Amino acid sequence: MSQRSGYRLADLAQQFDLELRGDPETLIKGVATLAAAGPGQLGFLANRLYRRRLSECSAAALVLSAADADDWSGNALLAADPYVAFARIAALFETIPEPAAGVHPSAVVDPSAWVAESARIGPHCSIGPRSRIESGAALGAGCVVGDECIVGADCHLIARVTLVTRVRLGARVRVHPGAVLGADGFGLAMDRGHWIKVPQLGGVVIGDDCEIGANTCIDRGAIEDTVLGVDVRLDNLVQIGHNVVIGDHTAVAGCAAIAGSANIGRYCLIGGGVGIVGHLTICDRVTLTARSLVTSSIKAPGQYSSGVPLQESRQWRRNAARFRQLDQLARRVLKDHDPNNN
Repeated sequence: MSQRSGYRLADLAQQFDLELRGDPETLIKGVATLAAAGPGQLGFLANRLYRRRLSECSAAALVLSAADADDWSGNALLAADPYVAFARIAALFETIPEPAAGVHPSAVVDPSAWVAESARIGPHCSIGPRSRIESGAALGAGCVVGDECIVGADCHLIARVTLVTRVRLGARVRVHPGAVLGADGFGLAMDRGHWIKVPQLGGVVIGDDCEIGANTCIDRGAIEDTVLGVDVRLDNLVQIGHNVVIGDHTAVAGCAAIAGSANIGRYCLIGGGVGIVGHLTICDRVTLTARSLVTSSIKAPGQYSSGVPLQESRQWRRNAARFRQLDQLARRVLKDHDPNNN
């Protein structure tokens, strides 16, 4: 059934391989949260902390796990991972207008650049020398593609995205407004009291199916490339330094900063505001909680945290004062336990 009129619950169950409980003819016309979903809408329960709200929910149907289904008397689609199933269904209701293929009259394309006939180049875009825009790619208003860049098939640069130089995007990469890829890395050398800029001769390589958030910056490499693997997801306002390598399927939350030449493994989760110093290695499947600071390599998978949780100000001040006394206290303890009393 068309999106305009909705989707039968039976059709959704079949399309996404979900178990249906309830009326297969129920029509779903939209999606909403558990608290907000009403008639004609599909909600979901992914966090069991919200089970108490099931009795108040008036959704036409819910996506939830079999373990939670007994607490819900309405129509249901049962999924092993309700959040993933809901995300796939919700995509059916996302409407993104697609402009016709072609180059807008206000765009500027260098004669040495190549643009596929099926690509869509929006108003006030600029495409530099020897760059390529592959089939199905879309550049929104105000995007700048510099020298020797490749925008892969079906990529979408939403608006005001800048690819400075030697940036290569794989297929189906999505880049949000204001992102800058391929700017100079922060390479400096001190010479007799004066900074000397180190030339940044590398590029940036982005794998297939990556997503890069708004106002995120990825610096190009000093000699070799800065590399993101397949299906890497970067949130808004993330800083990736030169020559960083990020493995496949890793996700980085907003305001995180990764310094130059750090090597991040596959399937890592990096929380908001995390700082990672340069020239270290983080192995696969590491989770770093928000505001953590990583100063040495991590060799074992797992969850890692640092920093001081929020406290009432007076308590924090007392603890901060005692923190300054820790070294003195440790020395006293060691001396008291020294059998030679040295």
